[in-house]
This record gives sequence, C-alpha cells and structure tokens, in this order.
Amino acid sequence: MAENEPQAEPELDRIRALPSWLLNRASARGRRLVSEALAAEGMRMPHHAVLCAVADLGPVAQAELGRRTGFDPKDMVGILNDLQGAGLITRAPDPADRRKNAISLTGEGGRLQRRLTLLGEEANEVLLGGLSPREREVFLELLGRVVAGEA
Repeated sequence: MAENEPQAEPELDRIRALPSWLLNRASARGRRLVSEALAAEGMRMPHHAVLCAVADLGPVAQAELGRRTGFDPKDMVGILNDLQGAGLITRAPDPADRRKNAISLTGEGGRLQRRLTLLGEEANEVLLGGLSPREREVFLELLGRVVAGEA
C-alpha cells in the first residue's frame, strides 16, 4: 500500500454501519428486554400478544384471533392451551356459531394482561432511554415509515 493511499474501511465495520445491521441489533435488544420483563411473570411475548388481542376483540373466535395476531394455527393452539391452563382465558362455544370456540379473558387474565403491558412499556423505556423525548418522537416516526416502506 502506498504511503498516501487511504486505508480501506474494515469490512466488518462497514457491515456494522448498515441500517439493516443496526435495526437487527436494536430489534434483538428490544426483544431481549421485553422477553426478560415478561418472563418475570412466567409469560412469553406470544402469550402477551394473544392476551392483548383477546382484551381488544373478546369474546373472539379462535380462527379470527389467529388471523388478527398472525400466529400459525398450530402455534395458536399451544398458546391458548398455555393460557387456559394458567386460568387466564376461557374457551366456550361461540353463541353465533356453536361449531367455533369463543375466547375470553378471565379476571386474572385481564389483570395479567395489563401488568404485562406495563412491563413491556417499561422495557421499551429502557430500550429508548438514551434518546430525548424529541429524538424518540422523530425516531419512531422514521421507523414507522421504514416499516411501511415509505422511507
């Protein structure tokens, strides 16, 4: 290499500066923080998502719940079994179509859903803790645009 020739940027540094790399690392950190918070209550992120969906939609048909959350039907059955086994949801025949199950939160399920939501919000506060309120606002707006493909 000639004395005046600029030194090339190391390839790993170049990769680590890519938006896709940084988004992946931020996502992994966010998932870890939220997962750890929910685990303190014996729950996982899919449990929380389903509890929130049932809180919003319930009583809701199991198939509709799967469509709205995007979980594979096999996974949905396992999640619902976990939640029902813990006394957090009930499955009952849907009055509109007795061939379907309607999923509802129990009182304990509603209380836990609200607690998990607070824990998730606290974890996200930690995730964005290094940003000012204005930086958070801009970051979330830009991130929403990237996710929507409008960047």
